[in-house]
Amino acid sequence: MVDELEEQSSEGLDLRRYLGILKRRHLHFLIPLFVGWVVVWAASWILPPRYQSTTLILVEEPAMPKDYVKPNVSDDLQDRLQSITQQILSRSNLLPIINQFHLYSRQHAEPADDDKVAQMRKDINIELVRDAHNQQITAFNVSYTSRSPFFAQQVAGDLTNLFIDRNLQVRQQQSKGTTQFLEAQLEDARKDLAAQEDKIRQFKGQHVGEMPGQLTSNLQILQGLQTQLQTEEDGLNAARQQRVYLQTLADQYRATLGGVKNSDGTPVGLPAIDGQLQKLRAQLADLSSRYTDRHPDVRKLKEEIAKDETLRVQVLAAMENKTSDAGADASSATPDTTQVTMLAPIESQLRSNQLEITNREHAIATLKTRVEDYQTRLNQEPVREQQLADLTRGYDQSRANYDDLLKKKNESSMATSMELLQQGERFRVVDPPSLPQKPEFPNRLKFCEMGLGIGLLLGVVVAGAFEMFDGRLQTAKELKKLLPIEVIGEIPIIETVADLNAAKWKVWAGWATAAFVFATILVGSAFSFLRG
Repeated sequence: MVDELEEQSSEGLDLRRYLGILKRRHLHFLIPLFVGWVVVWAASWILPPRYQSTTLILVEEPAMPKDYVKPNVSDDLQDRLQSITQQILSRSNLLPIINQFHLYSRQHAEPADDDKVAQMRKDINIELVRDAHNQQITAFNVSYTSRSPFFAQQVAGDLTNLFIDRNLQVRQQQSKGTTQFLEAQLEDARKDLAAQEDKIRQFKGQHVGEMPGQLTSNLQILQGLQTQLQTEEDGLNAARQQRVYLQTLADQYRATLGGVKNSDGTPVGLPAIDGQLQKLRAQLADLSSRYTDRHPDVRKLKEEIAKDETLRVQVLAAMENKTSDAGADASSATPDTTQVTMLAPIESQLRSNQLEITNREHAIATLKTRVEDYQTRLNQEPVREQQLADLTRGYDQSRANYDDLLKKKNESSMATSMELLQQGERFRVVDPPSLPQKPEFPNRLKFCEMGLGIGLLLGVVVAGAFEMFDGRLQTAKELKKLLPIEVIGEIPIIETVADLNAAKWKVWAGWATAAFVFATILVGSAFSFLRG
């Protein structure tokens, strides 16, 4: 009953069966295990070692704050690193290093230069180091793998120097290129601005007096010209009236004799002079109530009144002389002589009056021309304002573009100076390439682990194959499965002394083999760990 329970409990795992297989096939398992491990372990010592030298390059921020000097180089460090990497891994940069250290040279057949360059590119590894928070590149590792630890260190150092120098060169070239580009654009903007200024200057020169800024002065000048024109027209009308008056006096003197008088005893012509004086004095009184004595119209009226008064005095003096001398000079005086004496001052005033009329007509014509000119300017002012606005709009755009480019060019020049002084973003070596003490490949400890895994797999396969192809029945359980009837009894194994000795030797041989295999594996792993 107990055996049945044990059999039922072990049906899932069948531990006895596997222990029996291990007991029978331990040599079939240990020998392949040992052979597989030895082959892989020996291969780790046969393969040529490859040493890797690594250096850590830190990406330092610009020494000057960006608020003071804004860099004019691309801020995308990853793109710049890719560009620098492609330049460094070019044939022109790698081939001198290969020739300097005689890398990838062979005794029998010398590889081609392109093959050497391709192999060196495979041996170079660049790994970026990013910030855990914002994923920005803070540093990067440059590694080189070689069969010689000395060459690995030297080449890693040269590659590091190439990265540092090329970064400075690229940043300086980009900075200079940006500044030169902005200088060229600024020069074009300056020429365009000068052209716009020249257009505005020519436009203002062609349309002097028609500019919008001259509207107020044109209106004031026009008002002054209209006032002058009105004054001249008034003066012309007064001169024409004076001419009619003087012409009437002259006609009266020509039509009458020298001694004819009016009914009140006054000479002919004096009433007209008195009437003219009365009229002029009335006009003077009216103007004096509104203007000062220095006003041109007031002064003109006073001059005309003075002339008429002088004329009246002359006429009276002439009439008195004619009366007093009538008896004494009766034989010599004639009406014609008296008439000539009376007409002389009147004709003189007539000539003066005619000259005044001519001058005033000329002045009026000139003023009308000027008034028309300023009226034309005022009429053209809206058109000129629109034209000037179009020109000014283009000038303002050119000016704004020029000022913006000038500001950017100055900032770029400062950034270029900062780059030339190596105050911008730069690479700094944190961990210089060291001389590797252990090879990066092969990793002999890992090879031990791989060999152990391969040996275990090979041992299981070999032991399983021997067990599978062995047709003998090993247990009573297997025999019961083959018989269609129940087993009534069992014949025990009869072992002789020789069989017992052989079994003991087999057990000792198995344990010795296992101890040798595992001891060898431990020793080999320890040796790989310490010396690998």
